[in-house]
Amino acid sequence: MEDKKKKLSMVVLSGDMDKLIAAFSIASGAAAINMDVTMFFTFWGLRAIKKPVKTGKGFFGRMVGLMYGGDIRKAGPSKFNFYGLGRWMFNKMMASKGVMSIVESRNLALELGVRMYPCQMSMDVMEIDKKDFIDEAEDSVGVGFFISEALESQITLFI
Repeated sequence: MEDKKKKLSMVVLSGDMDKLIAAFSIASGAAAINMDVTMFFTFWGLRAIKKPVKTGKGFFGRMVGLMYGGDIRKAGPSKFNFYGLGRWMFNKMMASKGVMSIVESRNLALELGVRMYPCQMSMDVMEIDKKDFIDEAEDSVGVGFFISEALESQITLFI
């Protein structure tokens, strides 16, 4: 009888550049050693799988889309962002050291088979549609789906 694949389940709440890079690095590392990896993106973490499109239908949804707007390329560091200067500086520093960009990190995780799910409740609250996500994103799910994945996982993380 073949051993069942080990699993990693991760909630990604943060949309900060450094936290997203860490999340994708961990997910890619786990997938590279043949683990089954599920990433569940909620609230600010949705930025990581969002296309660069405007979101929101109602006044508040459009305001959230405008204030937080942008896709993964607009993610700034959790400290020292300084209205985008920090993002620019960290991107330059990473490139000079041969470190993958945040988009490349996400793409590597996808290439390795990491499954990325948007949270339906967060999508409803923030007025983000399924069409606003990258094509590789899975269908939206609820917290029950994540809990069922986590119950079968050897590693569960919250970033």
